[in-house]
Amino acid sequence: MSAQHTLPPLPYAYDALEPHISRQIMELHHTKHHQTYVNALNAAEIAYAKASTPKERIALQAALRFNGGGHINHSLFWENLAPASANGGVLRDGPLREAIVPFQNTFNTTTAGIQGSGWGWLGLNPSSKRLEIVTTANQDPLLSHVPIIGVDIWEHAFYLQYLNVKANYLKAIWNVINFEEAERRYVEAINGSRL
Repeated sequence: MSAQHTLPPLPYAYDALEPHISRQIMELHHTKHHQTYVNALNAAEIAYAKASTPKERIALQAALRFNGGGHINHSLFWENLAPASANGGVLRDGPLREAIVPFQNTFNTTTAGIQGSGWGWLGLNPSSKRLEIVTTANQDPLLSHVPIIGVDIWEHAFYLQYLNVKANYLKAIWNVINFEEAERRYVEAINGSRL
């Protein structure tokens, strides 16, 4: 087995996204939830490497998908966010602005409609080169599209601050979206990168 996965450091302080996302949520989300996905992914990969039969390897697929997806999704999510001091929530004129503005309300409605836990994504369809809203259940990573913006809709991402009102969380999160990172991903994807 090669290198183990590690929890990536946040590119900002835990309280940097306040008042839109509280320090308490960010600290718990990063150090407890994401760290758990990393630990479980490492354990599943070690078990997979030691598995000697197809049945044993097949039995580990769910753990690999869930925890691997949790690690991939959260690693993207942290980069998706930025404090106001780093232009979080600022959507400048450019190719992404032209493409994204029509999607924000529909994105919120679609993502709020996720039953249970999952992710709302604004992804680039690699075939049509168009932005599309996609949702994934649980920790399933976005595989059909290039992720441009992903929003965690698991309760651990918002409940301590927004209780059961997903719509308020979704409205607030646009104030801390790192549109510079999103535009970088968008431009790279338009030019053929799968990220």
